[in-house]
Amino acid sequence: MKKILLIEDDKIIINILDFLLKKEGFETHIATDGIQGIEKIETVLPDLIISDIMMPFKSGLEITLFSKTNYPNIPIIMISSLGKEDQTVVEVSNLGVDDFIAKPFDPTELVKKVKHLLQTNLV
Repeated sequence: MKKILLIEDDKIIINILDFLLKKEGFETHIATDGIQGIEKIETVLPDLIISDIMMPFKSGLEITLFSKTNYPNIPIIMISSLGKEDQTVVEVSNLGVDDFIAKPFDPTELVKKVKHLLQTNLV
């Protein structure tokens, strides 16, 4: 069973994604701030990370930098209410984020991206 780490501070988004991913047969782990996210990357060693950019304590930028430095093979999907042209989104993309989805988004579309990245990366 593939492990997905959800790093998101919006409880509604977490609940929706947690439900949908479990329904698709994934094991989910949740972090509601950037510090928890980094800790769970190390303890869970997920097969894929889904993270918001704007997080309490540590940003998606810091989470991405930590993950890609220490675990470069773990794919990351970044979600954000920032536009694709926003400088923070550009910086995260330059750090190696594998995919980006803007809020609001269709949760089933995110699940499709998860499946695609896990097949592509053969994680």
